[in-house]
Amino acid sequence: MMIEDRHGHSEGIDQWLRLIRADGVGPVLFGRLLNYFGSVGQALTATMSELAKVEGIGEKTAHRIFSSRNQFDPEKEIRLAEKHGVTILHLQDRRYPPLLKTIHDPPPALYVKGTIEDRDNLAVAIVGSRRCSHYGLEQASRFAHLLASAGFTIVSGMARGIDSSAHRGAIAARGRTFAVQGCGLSRVFPPENEDLFRMIGESGACVSELPIEYEPLSENFPGRNRIIAGLSLGVIVIDASGRSGALLTAQAAVEYNREVMAVPGRVDSPSSVGAHRLIKDGARLVETVEDVMDALGYVGQGLKEHACQSARTADERTNAPLFTQPKIPLDGPEKRVFEALGSEPLHVDQVIDNTGLTASQVGAAMVSLRLKGLIRDLPGNCYVKRG
Repeated sequence: MMIEDRHGHSEGIDQWLRLIRADGVGPVLFGRLLNYFGSVGQALTATMSELAKVEGIGEKTAHRIFSSRNQFDPEKEIRLAEKHGVTILHLQDRRYPPLLKTIHDPPPALYVKGTIEDRDNLAVAIVGSRRCSHYGLEQASRFAHLLASAGFTIVSGMARGIDSSAHRGAIAARGRTFAVQGCGLSRVFPPENEDLFRMIGESGACVSELPIEYEPLSENFPGRNRIIAGLSLGVIVIDASGRSGALLTAQAAVEYNREVMAVPGRVDSPSSVGAHRLIKDGARLVETVEDVMDALGYVGQGLKEHACQSARTADERTNAPLFTQPKIPLDGPEKRVFEALGSEPLHVDQVIDNTGLTASQVGAAMVSLRLKGLIRDLPGNCYVKRG
């Protein structure tokens, strides 16, 4: 069993980093080198001709590896990690996420800001578009809150939109959540999520396979998406357009034999196209935690009963079902205004048109409904029901 060094990094992480950062070495090739030579140390001392014998490595790649494998400064990287409170785990560390080990291209090293615990093996990813509907934000938060209450760790990418809403829903439930970054962990992307980054580190972990100071380049995100899928038993897609990166996460989930689920959206919304396409292609349509548990049937009936009961308790505590008739008594105008609102922002002028009430009646009803916690106002004189 591998042990950790005094700073919490995997033992021998300096040698691992040298090989990982060698020119031409990616996750798949790293795995082949490790399997062929039996250890990272042996791979680092192999001759060029020995390197060329490994599957997928010809003379040209062998020369690149041979020439560059000692150029990376692991001690500098380790010092930077410690400066930012980051631990570096390699693939053979007992703390490395077991689910992630099972994919064909696991990250040889994982940078972690936070903690990884045994209970995080019960994880579900929630992903979707950055430009999403208000309905999508509500559903991402709701599913994350209820699943976290049921004992699941929520995995996402901390992007704007659906990802951030999912993380916040899990945190609100005092559950655990992982954010997989498409940059090094000395950076926060997007920058406005600095507080969220900190909260995730306190209630789970921010993780990345990239060097500590690596910038958030677009080319990094397909790799980030595969890690999201690899950390999870299943992936739930909410509000994904036809070109959303969330579809790449779903594709990776299929490749890794994970369950793919999708929450249906409005049929006239561009942000529903991707999720609806997944459903047509065989993804499981999910509307409740029970649906998610049915999709993840192999985790056991006993767990399903416990998880669903926990979610129902949270459901009752937070009024999580969206847009049900409130138990608070409403007068005539209040009731008409409440019924006119839904999951998408509606301008006050449309509310007036849809209800047939006067502007003063609608204004008074809006104030009353806001005070009762039943609706919320958005920029531009728009309103929605509170989920």
